[in-house]
Amino acid sequence: MRTVYLGTAPFAAGLLRRLAEAGTVPELVITRPDRPAGRGRKLTAPAVADAAHDLGIQVAQPEDVNDDQARELIAAAEPDALLVCAYGALIREPLLSSYEILNVHPSLLPRWRGAAPIERAIIAGDSESGVSIMRLVEGLDCGPVCSAAREPILDSDTFGSLSERLEQRGAELLVAALESPSPFVEQDEAGVTYAEKITAADRILDPQLTASEQDRVVRALSPHIGARVELDDGKMLGVRSAHLDDGRLIYDEVVPPGARAMSWEEFQRGRGE
Repeated sequence: MRTVYLGTAPFAAGLLRRLAEAGTVPELVITRPDRPAGRGRKLTAPAVADAAHDLGIQVAQPEDVNDDQARELIAAAEPDALLVCAYGALIREPLLSSYEILNVHPSLLPRWRGAAPIERAIIAGDSESGVSIMRLVEGLDCGPVCSAAREPILDSDTFGSLSERLEQRGAELLVAALESPSPFVEQDEAGVTYAEKITAADRILDPQLTASEQDRVVRALSPHIGARVELDDGKMLGVRSAHLDDGRLIYDEVVPPGARAMSWEEFQRGRGE
């Protein structure tokens, strides 16, 4: 089956690599344009572009995947289906109606529709997450689902460890959906929750939260975003990892303002504490 893959985020890049390992190699990869990133605001390619180049797959980075030129590129690849994962932009008509479009979403839909399903599941203290394969329609992650797989969220899971397992499950489900399609079932609107994008406020370890709640924030944002805690002088200390001990949250690795990552003990010594 000929496919075109649309994705941008690191999760989508990991899924693309796993699809290629399984022998499902798209004819074309569509991703977002390069954007400034990091403190130096250096122009940086999306993770999916890097993965596609490594795999030797043709890459296109249109400003708008819905415009005539982008649709002509897709049509030239003669796909039987479009595969979408964490693309980060709306796909509209007439593209929506032109192809079967399968979307890989890392949650058990209808729970955690939206931008940050893995992070929100960990922060909320969910006991499990998962992956759903749905038909893309207008609206936010509201299309009918043809398959889903559950994945437990371990007490030690970070975004990084959980997303790796979900990438693998997502690739397996998507390959199976392409080889042997299952019926699509409409989502139960009564079970809908939304995974809003992580904001600066979400990163702050609020002292009013319990140690367990703060621990979930640290794990949910590790290693890609990072939690932060306010110091006595008002500056923000990044918290990359931590652990619970006798009901307390103990920092393991931190990032002081304008400095490199270091252990909590090293940071304390530097402050003379």
